[in-house]
Amino acid sequence: MSTKGNWSPPSVSSRLVTLGLVASWYSSNIGVLLLNKYLLSNYGFKYPIFLTMCHMTACSLLSYVVIAWLRVVPMQTVRSRLQFVKIAALSLVFCCSVVSGNVSLRYLPVSFNQAVGATTPFFTAVFAYIITVKREAWVTYVTLVPVVAGVVIASGGEPSFQLFGFIMCISATAARALKSVLQGILLSSEGEKLNSMNLLLHMAPIAVVFLLPATLVMEKNVVSITLALAREDNKIIYYLLFNSALAYFVNLTNFLVTKHTSALTLQVLGNAKVKQRNVTSDCPQKQLSVVAVTLD
Repeated sequence: MSTKGNWSPPSVSSRLVTLGLVASWYSSNIGVLLLNKYLLSNYGFKYPIFLTMCHMTACSLLSYVVIAWLRVVPMQTVRSRLQFVKIAALSLVFCCSVVSGNVSLRYLPVSFNQAVGATTPFFTAVFAYIITVKREAWVTYVTLVPVVAGVVIASGGEPSFQLFGFIMCISATAARALKSVLQGILLSSEGEKLNSMNLLLHMAPIAVVFLLPATLVMEKNVVSITLALAREDNKIIYYLLFNSALAYFVNLTNFLVTKHTSALTLQVLGNAKVKQRNVTSDCPQKQLSVVAVTLD
């Protein structure tokens, strides 16, 4: 009997679970989008490094709970000192990407921020060629030209253009592409491969170690300032806790949606999400932007 004859459509319950996961992933992304922008701009909490450190701390704790206690995925341990060094290198690049992206949110509207982020494939192709001397098909490079040209044109015509914010946004995009290339190289062997949830489990605590001194040097007295804000308005504590938990939930739902559908489906949903962000940012009273802490 053919495979086609054995195929049966997914059950109603299975479809409902998938729809629920997609809705959760989509809403958590938009939730982080709204709350990060609110904290960094509207609320006046101008400490993106500290905010990123809060995200990474939550990712560390919740990753352990989900993997060690809830057993959503089997726990994968670090097997050698060399593998640890590789994960630490990825974590450093990851920190640079997220911090630069969060800093750029204070200066650029979401539509322009997302336009710059669309150049990630270009930087990925460049880094892949520089590091691995791997050439893609010429059609690939040709298709990237309109994307880069569009960003150049948008930069010249963007009324809210700010040079420092643009540099930070480009840096975040390039670092995100570099992480993808390095992840494919450093963790390519069968004995070192980690799924995204376990990679986050090991990367997040290292990221906290990197971000802590950066926070103390570049955002001095942020803890005392946060406590002072909490005495005036205790909502800031709840905002930070909820925002940090939501940043982890983005990663969890990202993994579960991919598991129940496919990576391609996630990319299509991501494109729809970007369009939703750009539509939202057209409202002058609500220029919304965020860099969610997610692992590809």
